[in-house]
Amino acid sequence: MILHFCPRAEWDAARSSGTYRAASLETQGFIHCSTPEQVHVPATLLARGRTDLVLLVLDEALLPVSVVWEDGDPPDPGGMQFPHLYAPIPVAAVTAVHPWPPEPDGTFRPPTL
Repeated sequence: MILHFCPRAEWDAARSSGTYRAASLETQGFIHCSTPEQVHVPATLLARGRTDLVLLVLDEALLPVSVVWEDGDPPDPGGMQFPHLYAPIPVAAVTAVHPWPPEPDGTFRPPTL
């Protein structure tokens, strides 16, 4: 299982269009994804304190291309790699959407799905 976090408004817009396109798809060529065990790391780094995030649970078999496991940017000091998707996410590939509020200090914890 892989996940992608985004603002609820972006997900709501994607549901209307049929596909989700993160800004990183245009700027970096891929959509950042994570495993449930690691998603809190980029969320805390990039979205600390945001209260409008949702977690998209993705069915890899329904994605238009296979994910590629690569280093993060910046690379994780422990060598952890992340799944990157080099295509938009079809709404049909999202099997669940979960609200994901931060902790009181603004950090995120690994989700319990």
